[in-house]
Amino acid sequence: MTVLTCSAVRQRLAAFHDGELPVGERIATQGHLNSCDECAAELDLFSKVGDALRIAAARAPQDDWTGLQSDVISRMRAEAYESWTARVSRLFDDMHLVWIGLASTVATFLCGAIVLGMLHFASPERDDSLRAMIAVVAAPWGSDLNPASLDGLIQAPTVPQDGLVRATLEQSGSQGELMLALSAVVSREGRVSELSVLANDRDRRHIARLLDAISRSRLEPARYGTDPIAVNLVWLVEHMTVRGKLRS
Repeated sequence: MTVLTCSAVRQRLAAFHDGELPVGERIATQGHLNSCDECAAELDLFSKVGDALRIAAARAPQDDWTGLQSDVISRMRAEAYESWTARVSRLFDDMHLVWIGLASTVATFLCGAIVLGMLHFASPERDDSLRAMIAVVAAPWGSDLNPASLDGLIQAPTVPQDGLVRATLEQSGSQGELMLALSAVVSREGRVSELSVLANDRDRRHIARLLDAISRSRLEPARYGTDPIAVNLVWLVEHMTVRGKLRS
């Protein structure tokens, strides 16, 4: 059997790898490779290079375009269906609903306009007007529009000592005893309004004079803590003159 050197074997490795050597040289080369690790490593490198070349030369699979057209068309249709123009057009598919919606909108605006007109043209001077009632309900407690009722926490209004009411009482009382039950509202500024007589034992002339004096005068307003507030009250007015006789 022919013995080959490493140099001779390496010259034949390419042909050996491809199976192109004659039988005698192939046997001699194989015998050398069995005993020489370096030449065997060279042959293994040839095998790896060949495998890499075969992988690189393999044809890539063709892209699958099946169904692409239908997918694109479906996507375009879905986007068109969800667009704003399509949504608006679908609102008018059933015209019955459109007319119902328009009628409801017009009725709502008409009702609002009527209510605003009533509030605008209603006289605020009348207590039974809608505007006056809404103003009273919206007014805070203790205001002139929503007077409070007297209780233990509210300091009642007082009559000034040197005011018109005192002077009128003195004049009325000079003609005898005076007792009146009055209903009134005293504002936060001390003004008296809605004054009415509940009971009296005097003639109308003296009563009218006293009511006029009370209406034109200003009282010390009621107070809740330190804040003045408007109150409803029933006012009992009593004036008594005591006369004595001189004895000689």
